Amino acid sequence: MHRSLASRSALALLFALALAGGAAAQQAPGAAPAAPCGGDLSAFLEGVKKDAVAAGASAAAADEAFAGADIDPKVLSRDRAQGVFKQTFLEFSQRTVSQARLDIGRQKMKQYADVFARAEQEFGVPPGVITAFWAMETDFGAVQGDFNTRNALVTLSHDCRRPELFRPQLIALVEMVQHGDLDPATNTGAWAGEIGQVQMLPRDIIAYGMDGDGDGHVRLKQSSPDAILTAAKFIQHLGFERGQPWLQEVTVPDNLPFEKSGLGGTMKAAEWFALGVKPRDGNTAFGNLEGDLVLPQGRMGPAFIAYPNFKIYLEWNKSFIYTTSAAYFGTRLSGAEPYLKGVPEQGLASDQMKALQTKLQSLGHDVGEIDGILGSGTRVAIQKEQQRLGMPADGWATPALLNAL
Repeated sequence: MHRSLASRSALALLFALALAGGAAAQQAPGAAPAAPCGGDLSAFLEGVKKDAVAAGASAAAADEAFAGADIDPKVLSRDRAQGVFKQTFLEFSQRTVSQARLDIGRQKMKQYADVFARAEQEFGVPPGVITAFWAMETDFGAVQGDFNTRNALVTLSHDCRRPELFRPQLIALVEMVQHGDLDPATNTGAWAGEIGQVQMLPRDIIAYGMDGDGDGHVRLKQSSPDAILTAAKFIQHLGFERGQPWLQEVTVPDNLPFEKSGLGGTMKAAEWFALGVKPRDGNTAFGNLEGDLVLPQGRMGPAFIAYPNFKIYLEWNKSFIYTTSAAYFGTRLSGAEPYLKGVPEQGLASDQMKALQTKLQSLGHDVGEIDGILGSGTRVAIQKEQQRLGMPADGWATPALLNAL
């Protein structure tokens, strides 16, 4: 789900350093305060066992869950060396939203048509939205990660860097063991503890897990129907509104007030339409909804209106490029045409981006870490400087802007 701290090992196998994710943000509200960490592993696990029993699990389930548990140095190594996302939207979306994946996704939607129909009826989430996440997370279950889930969560809970984030997940894992939904000795998944075909952490599986195949268990690793319905319930929980769009491709004129583009705006879609923004599918029926004009590579590249449902993508993953690609993938599976690539202006290399961020910071803008990544803070700062310099304020970092500053 929402990754701000931990990357997904499933995708990492495909895009080794493409994503930085965040297992932490998946956890439910009201997370436990900082918990004991470090020290003797047996004593540490005994403390987790007491917490699990206090939360309602049986001592036998905790003993079963922790039998043979150990620290996994590879998990710590992966945690310390999280990759950063430096691909452009065109690069990443072309790679992830491939024709092969579209074909497989449509086959899956047909194969599990009854399950998808139930998901949409009960939770209001269209098949294309679920299927796109399913594809991007694990290639429809083909690449789910090979880290022992129990050991991954033991390692990250015992480690004193972020125990308050992972200890609740370890306690939830004990509950999964008690339900018979997970074998702690053999279950594998992502390095940060995410499980199954849609990569969810134990607390979210406990809270939103659905038995889609009627076997009395929620097993997101083995059961596609379980994964589909659980994803739908979680997406509904994130705020997806039934019957509303999430992303719509548009074309834009040259004379727009581009400074109003970007996420977090205050305009309705109809206001953009009145300014000459045109939906490629011709559908203006949702003009009364809030609509942000999204320009991943500036005004010369692909352009979209992001509707309120787009916010659930940002809850799933904070990376703007990942979320826009996932949302676009969902539209393609729902019948949209391939986007117009356009001819985006030349962007900046990583060292140039760092130089730009340094200049923006010296001008008083909050761009966050100087990391060479065109994140939300950097885009906002760029728009302000573009507007000040009389440039089209589309938030895209170019050599012309860098030279002008």
